[in-house]
Amino acid sequence: GMEPIVKRYLIRILNTLSVSLLWLAVNSTAGIMYDLAFIHERIQLKNLLFYTWFLLSLGAFIWYIVWLWRKPLKQEDDE
Repeated sequence: GMEPIVKRYLIRILNTLSVSLLWLAVNSTAGIMYDLAFIHERIQLKNLLFYTWFLLSLGAFIWYIVWLWRKPLKQEDDE
């Protein structure tokens, strides 16, 4: 098998990658495909809601990534 610390490290990398891709997919779909990121004639409520969601979700995303990587990888075998 794989060393437990290496396994936990790879799981942490996969968590980071999957959350990053999910965040990117949700925001790019909402912003580009549903035209919420673009201000055409004037700013509308949908633009304000999108950018509010974008900034709040960006803050939560950064908080999660920092929280995930600040936790130390334990050396002892717990499996």
